[in-house]
Order: sequence, then structure tokens, then C-alpha cells
Amino acid sequence: MLDVKFVTENPDEVKAAMATRSGSYDVDAVLVLHGKRKELIKKTEAMKAERNRATEEVAKLKKSGGDASETIARVKADNQIIKETDEELSRVEKDLKDALLNIPNIPDKSVPFGKDDSDNVEQRRFLQPTKFDFAPKPHWELGEKLGVLDAPSAAKITGARFTVYRGLGARLERALYNFMLDRHIEKGYTEIFPPFMVNRDSMTGTGQLPKFEEDAFAVKNTDYFLVPTAEVPVTNLHRAEIIPEKALPIKYCAYTACFRGEAGSAGRDTRGLIRQHQFNKVELVKFTRPEDSEKEHEELTAQAESILKELKIPYRVVLLCSGDLGFSAAKTYDIEVWMPSYNRYVEISSCSNYTDYQARRMNIKYRKADGKTELVHTLNGSGLAVGRTTAAVLENYQNADGSVTVPDALVPYMGGIRVIK
Repeated sequence: MLDVKFVTENPDEVKAAMATRSGSYDVDAVLVLHGKRKELIKKTEAMKAERNRATEEVAKLKKSGGDASETIARVKADNQIIKETDEELSRVEKDLKDALLNIPNIPDKSVPFGKDDSDNVEQRRFLQPTKFDFAPKPHWELGEKLGVLDAPSAAKITGARFTVYRGLGARLERALYNFMLDRHIEKGYTEIFPPFMVNRDSMTGTGQLPKFEEDAFAVKNTDYFLVPTAEVPVTNLHRAEIIPEKALPIKYCAYTACFRGEAGSAGRDTRGLIRQHQFNKVELVKFTRPEDSEKEHEELTAQAESILKELKIPYRVVLLCSGDLGFSAAKTYDIEVWMPSYNRYVEISSCSNYTDYQARRMNIKYRKADGKTELVHTLNGSGLAVGRTTAAVLENYQNADGSVTVPDALVPYMGGIRVIK
């Protein structure tokens, strides 16, 4: 959430920033509601001061034996007006908060202007796209023929965009997220295993609500939601806390299943593991001092990249333009893995710096050496999306006979198995 003081003191700057993003955002609503709030506060404070004076007058009249009935009647009338004004003030403050919650973060100055993903800027590549001396198959065909991916059974027991992993397919998926967690722990991340359900406050804190409620899976008869990403429970670990400065940066990694409605994605990547309603992911989350967040963002991205480097799968890193930037993010690098079946790169991780946007929503601060408190900066990124990594392994390591070679880094996690066939 943006600072209301910043918005009201710099409305033109905020409007210009919103104009670079996709969608439309009502900054004027914040300005109007903020002005109304100030008026109501001024009105109610003046009336309360007048009521206090009248109450003192009543006491004096009673003490002197005078008639206080008229003043008492005026105090009663004022009390009713004050009550109504306070109620209106509460409504306006709620509307003001809601208006602020629906305005995204301001893009960092280093973020390029652009309308959509076609304007993202490539930063670097690792390896060249995989070449074959045979016609490569998509991972869903490989998985079906190898008996490791079973979409028909998933459709029978649940529905579209779910997959049953069988045998070595299940083992490959498990090997990948265990491998990822081990590598991140080795780099100083603390492993977290959080709940797979979160409450409304947690979803609001990280920015999933109210903007993206239609894409969330709500749990019937509760105010809980299935997690769309481990970012939500893990970032909320420190909601409404003050962290000692010496504890920063805090680095967490977490495995969860993730659940997304994929609203608005009809017809996109309908086959295979790329766009599922349920998928596994390992997430990286950081809490940092503001002056360190840019450096920590680069390091977080490099940590996510290191998984693909060790797996020796081709990928590239792109800097998202303003029009493709996520709602809460100030700056994002997408890591895109090479998928032979698509003949293009496909996102496998988004590594974002949220600056103080999420911290303000969740009231996460740190205490500096001088005793003063300040909002932390939060960062997170997939390290990695496990299902998409499974798909990338199947496609990039496939052989002409339909088998799949296990990447060397995963062999110990596969019990020594080197080929899936």
C-alpha cells in the first residue's frame, strides 16, 4: 500500500506512475476521501471541544443553583451530531483504506516503460536453446508414454488443469523440490513449512486481496483461502512485528503446493504442467533494510538462477516493463526457461522487490540503532516453480527413444536412477 501522505502530497507523480501500468487506477478517489476525512476530523474535534465547554458550563450552573436545562439539551443534541459524524468518519476512513489498497506499487526508476511482455528487456542468457537431431516431444506426451504424468485420471477425480504424477514422475517432482530446498538452505535461507491455508488479512497483506479475489480459491464456510504461493504465509510471519535491525536481512525458503483459479487464462497453455490449478513451488522470501533491498534483489534472483545452472537447463532473465509488472512489485526480474515444445522461453520464476509496499499493508517494521522504527522492504521469488521445472527437465533432457536422462544434480535425489524409461 502506498503512503497516503505521499499520494496526497505528490498526486501528479503518482498519477504519472499509474499511467505507465496496465489497468486504470483511481488516484483522485484517494485525494477526495483524504480531504473528506480531514474535514470530518476538524468538524468532530471542534464539536467535542464545544461539548467540553458546555459540560463545564453545566457543572458551574448546577453549582451556583442556576438553570442548566437549556445547556444540557444542547449537549445532548451535540452528542448525537458527534456520534453521527464519528460514524461517517469511520466509513470514510474505511473507504480511504480500500481506495489505497486498490492502487498498485510505483515502478522503480530502473523499470523500462512498456505496455506488455513484448516490451520486457532481456538481461542475460545461460546456455543456448536445446537442439535435437530428432523431433522433440512436448512434456505431456513424454510423460504419458513414460507413464509418469496422468492427466486423464486427474480430470476424472478432479477436473481440468490437474495432473496425477506416477512412479518416477512423482519421484522426479519430489527430487526437484528437495534439491531446491537443500541448495537454498546451504546459502543461508531458513526453511519454513507453513499452512496451505491463510486468512483474509494475510491475503490482503501481500496484495492478493482485494484486487485478485476472483483468482483465489476460497474455503467454503470460512474466511480462509488456499495459498496461491508460499509468499503469502511466509511474508505474513512478521506481520505487525518490529524486527531488530541486527536480524536483517531475514531469508526464508518454503515449499508449498499452490492453488490458483487462473481467471482470465482460458485457452492458454491448457495442456501439460505449465498452467495448473494446483502446482508445487519453492519460494524465497527476504526482509531487508531499505538501503539493502536493491542488492538483496539481485542476490535473490541469482539464487533462483543457480538452480537452473546446476540442472544445466537453458534460460534467460528479463526485466519486466511497467505494463507487465505485478500489482505489488516495484521491480521484477522474470527467469524464463527454454521449452522446446513451445520453441520459446517460458516463465519459471518471478523475483520481485516490493520496497515498503507490502510492509505498510502488514505493518512490518525494524528498529534502528537509534531506537527509531522504519518499514522493512520485502522481496520474494520462486526458487523455482517445481512443476514447470519438471516439464523443463522432461523436454530438455529427452532422448530419441522417448526416455529422459536425469540431470546429474538430481541423481542422488533419484536414488541413483539416471534414466527415466
